Amino acid sequence: MGRDVESMIRDLVDTSVNMVRAEREDSVQEEAERRVEEQLLDLLLPPTDGRTPPAGPVVVADGVPKVFVAGPHGVQEHAAGEELSEEDERLIMRRQRTREKLRSLLRDGQLEEREVEVEVSQAPAIDGMMVPMGGMEGMEYNFSEMLQEMLPKRTKRRSVTVAEARRILIQDELDRLVDMDEVVNEALIRAEDMGMIFLDEIDKIAGDRGGYGPDVSRGGVQRDLLPVVEGCNVQTKYGLVRTDHVLFIAAGAFHVSKPSDLIPELQGRFPIRVELHSLDEGHFKRILQEPRNALLVQYQALIETEGARAEFTPGGVEEIARIAARLNERMENIGARRLQTVMTTLLEEVLFELPSEEMERPLVVDREFVRTHLEEIAEDEDLRRYIL
Repeated sequence: MGRDVESMIRDLVDTSVNMVRAEREDSVQEEAERRVEEQLLDLLLPPTDGRTPPAGPVVVADGVPKVFVAGPHGVQEHAAGEELSEEDERLIMRRQRTREKLRSLLRDGQLEEREVEVEVSQAPAIDGMMVPMGGMEGMEYNFSEMLQEMLPKRTKRRSVTVAEARRILIQDELDRLVDMDEVVNEALIRAEDMGMIFLDEIDKIAGDRGGYGPDVSRGGVQRDLLPVVEGCNVQTKYGLVRTDHVLFIAAGAFHVSKPSDLIPELQGRFPIRVELHSLDEGHFKRILQEPRNALLVQYQALIETEGARAEFTPGGVEEIARIAARLNERMENIGARRLQTVMTTLLEEVLFELPSEEMERPLVVDREFVRTHLEEIAEDEDLRRYIL
């Protein structure tokens, strides 16, 4: 609605890029966390004069192995083979012990609230610099990214907790470890070869051809869809994407129109037809209980927020499913959406009265409770029409 039909290809590519990037980030997550741990230790135990690198064992600097020792007079450099004084060795050992102690506390989560200073890069604000590009949807992304790369990035030192610093530093490390060029190439291949797009409510653009008024636009939308479904090149911010091998699946509730009302060219691009059966009482019962965020679970959680509890007995669930199925038969069949209206009507009075001191015991929604609150409404045609 209000968008170019090619925008769904751009959304597909964006999803593909996000998926590949998430996979690559998972593969380097341990390395990023290891690096961030060292950075946090450097922030918690900085050199005495604030210089870097911190004191520690042999470090290769400018191609030459060296040892950096932090003492009362600042960081001193020594060649790797150079014999250190007893005081320098003692300083190195003491600093290493302190660092390992901090590492142990950091891993135990005992330093999460301590504050450290980190440098945060800020992208230049270009919201007011956007140039409208009519008819070139998707090109504004390229233009905005180009502007962001041209303008210098600013860094700002912020004082944040260790927990917040870890989040910032891990994201920076992941950005360094993940090669976005490889991510984009892999994502484009996946989108072109394994992409799937689901076109819901395609019945809304099916209708009698040659009509006038608002229905005329239906044929226009079908003609816009046709080249994308047939196979064409679509410009995205990551480059051209071919849709020849993208799998398109369409669905619609063809009550008013028929699939044959689509233009012939578009019909031919959806050769496999599957007819779905209406939901019955058994389906409604499963829908109420089986999904992770099932409707009964949602209402139980909603009631718990008011300090009360609700229990749905098997008989109550069966009665809700039976009434919902019967209402779909006698009124317009709106599928599983009917369960939402039935549940809202069933618990309307209870939700209105909560929180109530009288509800010390759990609310038991059994078969009798459902019949008491819904049977009369379900049988009254006038009420049923406006409430359910």
